[in-house]
Amino acid sequence: MAKRPTRAVRLGTGRKLDVAKYNQILKPTQRLRRLTIVWTNSFGNPYNTSGFFATVSTTSGRLIQTARFDSYGVVVFSRVSTPTSRNLIVRTFSSNGTLYTVTRVPEGNAAYVIIS
Repeated sequence: MAKRPTRAVRLGTGRKLDVAKYNQILKPTQRLRRLTIVWTNSFGNPYNTSGFFATVSTTSGRLIQTARFDSYGVVVFSRVSTPTSRNLIVRTFSSNGTLYTVTRVPEGNAAYVIIS
């Protein structure tokens, strides 16, 4: 079995980089393209939401989409591009249709965390 390479630790002084110079070059490469909702408890741990689903609708009540949660407390709405251009209402339901939470997601978000 092959050994994994170890990381070399350099002791001594290193040169400082001019951050202002690199801010213009370095841009974020990863962006959430669809509205992502994470459902957690008050400690920040996601719920096991197998079988749960959520709906997203406009504030006037027009349903946009229904989507299922994965087992890690995450649901992605493929019909809602980000950043959102309007306020949205997200309702979360159990597998038997019991309503758990109703949350208003403000405009300009790519992801939102429901804490309950």
